Amino acid sequence: MDYDPYGYGAFSAMIALVSLLLLILGPIMYVVVSLFLMKVFEKAGVEGKWRAWVPVYNTMILFKLGDLSPWLVLYAIGASLFLSWIPVIGQLVGLAAFALSALAAWRVGLKLQKEAVWVLLYVFLSPVWLGILAFDKSRWNAMIAPAPWAGNAFFADKTTWEGVPAQPGQNIAPPAPGYGAAPQGYAPPQGYQPPAQPGYSAPPQPGQAAPAQPGYGAPVPPAPGAPVPPPAAPPAPPTAPPAPPAAPPAPPAAAPEEPRDPNQPPA
Repeated sequence: MDYDPYGYGAFSAMIALVSLLLLILGPIMYVVVSLFLMKVFEKAGVEGKWRAWVPVYNTMILFKLGDLSPWLVLYAIGASLFLSWIPVIGQLVGLAAFALSALAAWRVGLKLQKEAVWVLLYVFLSPVWLGILAFDKSRWNAMIAPAPWAGNAFFADKTTWEGVPAQPGQNIAPPAPGYGAAPQGYAPPQGYQPPAQPGYSAPPQPGQAAPAQPGYGAPVPPAPGAPVPPPAAPPAPPTAPPAPPAAPPAPPAAAPEEPRDPNQPPA
């Protein structure tokens, strides 16, 4: 068998050229895809633009928005690392991971008013699909039919992350009620106060006493059939004040003096 140094050199040059292109295009594609994801996350109400620029984490958020468990991304990466060296098995793991991402893209497209056929564009040209969703006039609408895997504990999303809105079909287990908490959906009747829990209470300080709370009692309705007493008569108007006493009679006039005798000398 003849040795062809020129053919080997051409193959090596082609490998070097492809590696150089990947080295240049890789960061460019990372920036473009992260920018598209940032716009899609803004439409979905995700808080924090930085989430779209973190590798792996941005894919996990995309899975959450697509009603898939974000931990499936980590499961797929771990399975690829441990099983990629096994023939056929490694390739199947990669295909399964890509199929899960296509399911998430299908759900995200539905929430942005895209038909199911749009997932084919994601399969063949995912950056183009992502760019259209990022910059078109569509609005996020999470009120769509539940996902077929909504009842599956492994595939369905049950996680709650701060800053990432929970989807309507997300099955989140409610927290267990603590001691003394009322059951969910139960409200105590109006005016009812729960009894105090038994336990030790500190004695009151001397000279200090809490004011007594006024008791509450509902008005007692009248007995059925009992006659209703008539309303009381209005009070009589006040009488007029008595007339002032009459003035005392005038004293009698003095008797006229008798005429004096001119012949009588004065006293």
